[in-house]
Order: sequence, then C-alpha cells, then structure tokens
Amino acid sequence: MTRTKDMQSAWAEKWPAPAKLNLMLRITGQRDDGYHLLQTVFQMLDLCDWIQFHPVSDSSVSLKNPITGVPEETDLTVRAAKLLQAEANCQQGVCIEVEKNLPMGGGLGGGSSDAATTLLVLNKLWNINLPVEKLMQMGLKLGADVPVFVYGFSAWAEGVGEKLDRITIPEQWVVIIKPDCHVDTKEIFSQKDLTRNSKTITIADFLTGQQQNDCTAIVRKLYQSVEQALLALSEFSEARLTGTGACVFAQFDSEESARKAYQTLKPEWQVYLSKGMNESLLSQKLALF
Repeated sequence: MTRTKDMQSAWAEKWPAPAKLNLMLRITGQRDDGYHLLQTVFQMLDLCDWIQFHPVSDSSVSLKNPITGVPEETDLTVRAAKLLQAEANCQQGVCIEVEKNLPMGGGLGGGSSDAATTLLVLNKLWNINLPVEKLMQMGLKLGADVPVFVYGFSAWAEGVGEKLDRITIPEQWVVIIKPDCHVDTKEIFSQKDLTRNSKTITIADFLTGQQQNDCTAIVRKLYQSVEQALLALSEFSEARLTGTGACVFAQFDSEESARKAYQTLKPEWQVYLSKGMNESLLSQKLALF
C-alpha cells in the first residue's frame, strides 16, 4: 500500500495498543528449563490503550504521565523504546504519553501491547525501518505476549507462545468481565494439579470446537471472584477464561445480544464490550504511513 500520510503527521497521531483474547489454551508439555509448551489462539480486539509519542531534542526516553512511586525505567513502553535505541544505535529520544483503558493484570495483554505499539511506531517515527520479524524477536525480551501484538493478526501459537501462524476466526462480539483480583501466572503454572499433557490438536480441531483452556479449573478453584464472574457471564453465553485470567469472556453472534449482556452486567461488574478483529487496529493504521 502506498503511504497516504507523511511522517510529520504521524507524530501528532494517537496510536492504538489493542487488547487480545486467548480463545484456547492447551498445555502440551514442559521443557527442561521449566517453560511450558503451549498451543493457544490469539485474537485481537477493538478495545485499546492509546499512545502518543512526542519528539524531544535529545536522546532521552520519558513518560509524560509517570505513575507515582513506579520507576519510569520499569515501564514496558520505556523499556521498549530504549531497547529499540540500543538495537539500532539510534540517538533520537521520545516522551511517551499513554492513555490506559485496558485493565492491569487481566490477561488482555495491556502492558505487552503498549510495548509492541512503542516498538512498531518508533521504528517508523525514528526512521529505523527494522523488519517486523526483528521487532518480534526484540519483543520477546520484553514479554512472552509482545511478539503477537507486533505481528498484528489473529494467530495460532505454539512452543512457549513464540511460534505464530496467521489464522482467520469469526469476528464476533465479545463481553469481558474483569474480576476484582489479580491472577499470578507463575502461581498457576506451578500448581501440581495443572494439566501438562494435553494432546496436541490442529487448527481444524480448534475451528470445529476444541477450545478448552487447561488453566480454567485451577484458576476457578484458587480465585473465587473468577468463579463468580464465569457464572455471571454464563447466564448469557458460554463463558471462558482468557489465558490465566483474571478476565473472562463470552462471544456473541450479534451486537444486540452482546450489548444486552453488557448492560445487564455493568451495575455489578467491571465489564467491557468489544469486537474480535483478525487484523489489529494498529496494523491497519501503520499501513497508512
């Protein structure tokens, strides 16, 4: 696609950092180093954080609205920008402004998506132009979910989640509940009762309905608020856990039915209405520049 906007205007843009869902999660084994071997399916959502990048006159990287008491250098967007500087020997700097809409620690990938947007957009703004494959490798240093956000498409993932193949999934409406808890992923993966020997399946198996999440039983047992959220959402459609949670979701065939569930649940829960996307809003927007 030919560029329809110049890079000067790109500095004035707000850039999406979209959420994702894990529509399935199978644990098929464990490596000698302790990492679990997975099969999972990522789908992007139209629910986003928004990031604006402000040019600066030196090579500094900073946040416009840092969180009180949290060192800036630990923020994933700052770490992503500095990693890109180091990899490309880039002397340009940036001030990063993040509008947070995605819940923290919910399994929707907010921090990872923010990091991916930072890598992809600064790669353009700083005129570095590294290939997406290189940015995905860099993203893995920041977090296991960063590469799929750099990738920008719904994906079938294997290995420890780093082997990605594009997949086309129905773009259904989704209602998401964020329970009032933070699920510790390391705790879940350390549970002795966790299933670690699920049979590997194919994409065709997934598309015909094999969509289990091997973490669900453990998370339901350990986190009562997740159990309650699953029960509340299941009144409207099949409720499932995304990743290790804490967020739970249900898919709907129509906006009307999804919106009805959303409005009913809203008084009692932190709830989001969204739509699945096979190409992320970020990927679509980057193609214009």
